[in-house]
Amino acid sequence: MPINLANKNRRDARVSLLGVRPKRDVRWLDESRRETRTVRLLQCDIKHSTDSLLKEFEGDLDELGQAIIEADPEIDLEQFGKLLTETSRVYAVDGEIAYHVEEFEVITDPDGNLKERRPRRIEPQNINSDVPLVWTGKFISKAEAVRKFVFTGMKQITHINGLTYDFLYDIAKELDERDSFMLLGAGKGNQPLIFQRGGKPYRGFLEGRVDGEKYLLLLHLSNMEFKAPKPKAEEPVE
Repeated sequence: MPINLANKNRRDARVSLLGVRPKRDVRWLDESRRETRTVRLLQCDIKHSTDSLLKEFEGDLDELGQAIIEADPEIDLEQFGKLLTETSRVYAVDGEIAYHVEEFEVITDPDGNLKERRPRRIEPQNINSDVPLVWTGKFISKAEAVRKFVFTGMKQITHINGLTYDFLYDIAKELDERDSFMLLGAGKGNQPLIFQRGGKPYRGFLEGRVDGEKYLLLLHLSNMEFKAPKPKAEEPVE
């Protein structure tokens, strides 16, 4: 995935953004010593779900149970156990696909109370636009960041040629010397990062590590922040 990034000197360059996936140290093998993998299988469709079957038997669990014993109406031999690969999420109402769904954003406080309910805005992606992600110059120590923010994802920023190698190496070197994260944002640096149209907004934290001529530039993503609950008021003593 391409990304447009600027440094503190306001020079910008298009570099590459990769998802970071940890390697598995343990591998599970079957009896034939083949590596196993996780798959998704179709258990049942809507017509064979418990709710649909209850409507067919007018909510009588005894009749439904006897029918399951005698004829297995909950199993579709043509679809049951089908391997699922690429799927898409749809919304359904009473077993029918719903079109023109209106989505809302629900904002709550730390206690779960509703603060605001508003129509969801579909924002475009902003990491690969004409306006680069700017060097905000706002640093936060790593020890403080891990106590204050919840990191839900991580991306690695890599060079695509020799010129962008020098560009990213200088960024990683300064961050490594400071031993800190740097806040990274879109627009003027105060907007969240959106990686795809309609995607979740994230706050970006840039981390750099240097070892000789090698560098590692990581973009940590967070959309949650630790907040201490308000202290309870002490009840008056009678």
